[in-house]
Amino acid sequence: MPAGDDAAGDLPVTGSLVVPADALGWRFSRSSGPGGQGVNTADSRVELSVAPLELPGLTDGQRDRLAQRLGGRLVDGVLTVAASEHRQQLRNRQAARDRLAAVLRAALAPPAPARRRTKPTKGSQERRIQAKKQRGELKRSRRHWD
Repeated sequence: MPAGDDAAGDLPVTGSLVVPADALGWRFSRSSGPGGQGVNTADSRVELSVAPLELPGLTDGQRDRLAQRLGGRLVDGVLTVAASEHRQQLRNRQAARDRLAAVLRAALAPPAPARRRTKPTKGSQERRIQAKKQRGELKRSRRHWD
């Protein structure tokens, strides 16, 4: 089994979810940007695709969360991530893997707890009113210049 930082092996997302290497789809094309003469010949742009709802080891709740959070990014049930910021294809492959893992990790994260509503304290309310009165008094004193 390849190491976790290898650009061709399984993709660890969370402690309990690992995307198998055979579930990842790779596509390579020519990248725009820096590269000199090689930019027209090297296929350094990388597109990494995966069908996240069909991954093994997901619970029904995780599948629902993925469907809800990634719904706008899925095309026919497939999530695609592109990377073309590096000149070397291998570095772009690693960047695409990192990006895909980050997207899946964010989509699988549990929702944040609801904010508990609080009331301002009596003292803070009084200080606020007192500051407003002082400001108003200052402005009122500027009106009359004898």
